[in-house]
Amino acid sequence: MSQLKGHRKLNKLFKYVVVPAAIVAFACKMWGGVEPEEGNTGEQTQIINRYLQAVDTHQQALAGAALEVDIHASVPKLKQQGHLHALRSISRVGRISYRVLGFQGDNSVKNQVIARYLEAEQQAQGKQDMAITPANYKLKYKGERALAGDRRVYVFDLAPRKKRVGLFKGEMWLDGASYLPVFEKGRLVKNPSIFFKRVDFERGYNIQGGVPVPSYTASEIDTRLVGKVELNVSYSNFTPDPAEPDTAKPAEGAEGSDCSLP
Repeated sequence: MSQLKGHRKLNKLFKYVVVPAAIVAFACKMWGGVEPEEGNTGEQTQIINRYLQAVDTHQQALAGAALEVDIHASVPKLKQQGHLHALRSISRVGRISYRVLGFQGDNSVKNQVIARYLEAEQQAQGKQDMAITPANYKLKYKGERALAGDRRVYVFDLAPRKKRVGLFKGEMWLDGASYLPVFEKGRLVKNPSIFFKRVDFERGYNIQGGVPVPSYTASEIDTRLVGKVELNVSYSNFTPDPAEPDTAKPAEGAEGSDCSLP
């Protein structure tokens, strides 16, 4: 009986809401530069312009690429969880598809959390109103930070110009050599549903061959119905251009989505 109640609560929670798009929207293609804002230094403006140019230049390298994905989702209050292993492919025109390689766990988590995550990723793909650009965010330069291995990053505080669904307040780290993003974290400034109280996330990238390849995403959604929903995604085995990138069959599932689950 308690398991049935938990399934109903999850269904009610996600029936009209996809997983917040901010936690699935990776670096988008961008255009143009930025003129200096009041209070910005010349160094800050130069770093931002190089960041925009770097993402624009290297984003096309992800076309035709493939990654293995492990998605762990859990609802601690309901003692439910699930783990999906899949192959994530990006076609040459930028369309994302998934081929499910295995799943273990509760079907309610698979259908109401993981499938929604995959659906949200497709819907967020390429949305310029969510991109981390000066048009959408105030970017405040906080300085350089040293990392292990003589690496350095440029750290920026991010504040949305508008309180809009999909935008977040937080920070971004740029690789000191390539100006590509290596880390982002924050909290949504506007929840996509009255059932969500708070959404926090962080995500990392690895620079491979001059391309910002997703490494992981960790997110925590505090809800009004079932407490915390935890979603952790890890990526591995990046293949820049498989021999047949479009042969992976999209996972079948939820209505209106090319990437929901069987």
